[in-house]
Amino acid sequence: MKSTVAKALFNSYSYAEYRKLVTDLLSEGKSTGSQQSESLTNYSKLNEARMNRLEKTITISEVAISKLRHLDNHYIWLVISEGWCGDAAQILPILNKMAHESDKKIDLRIVLRDENDELMNQYLTNNGRAIPKVIVICKEAGIVRADWGPRPKGATELMETHKREVGPIDEKIKTDLQLWYLADKGISVQSELVEIMENIKYNRL
Repeated sequence: MKSTVAKALFNSYSYAEYRKLVTDLLSEGKSTGSQQSESLTNYSKLNEARMNRLEKTITISEVAISKLRHLDNHYIWLVISEGWCGDAAQILPILNKMAHESDKKIDLRIVLRDENDELMNQYLTNNGRAIPKVIVICKEAGIVRADWGPRPKGATELMETHKREVGPIDEKIKTDLQLWYLADKGISVQSELVEIMENIKYNRL
């Protein structure tokens, strides 16, 4: 396992620990990350409400559950995130439920982007530090097998269309993106991650 990944894992949070960290910081009027601002704190508050809702409403498909439980090996999903990230708030509750339903085949761990520069720089998206980023690690082999993120394909296409036709990210596209996630109900995240895990299963080194 690369030393950068191993170091990040050593300092990673469980899902419950991550949620508590974000909540505790909000109680102090802060957000995660190296920069602090009123807008980032407000985004974190909004994201906490979203995650609370998703934890109650998201369901994992029987197909996804079956495939995850029949993986040949055990894996770690190491996720790079921050509490203020809207995409992370939509995706992490899904990953957590998938890990929970996997019969211990998946162990979900989370690290903060701004505390893991070296790791983040290894998993850039179009040279940008976009999050969340899921790094798939095979426990038995101790190697990284794949990565995914920062968004499902449909959400990525929505953002790319906006940038091409309108320009910089604005409040409208942020709202449109959240509506996309609401309509998708976590289906895309599940199908894309399951496909990655299936490809690893049938194309082992």
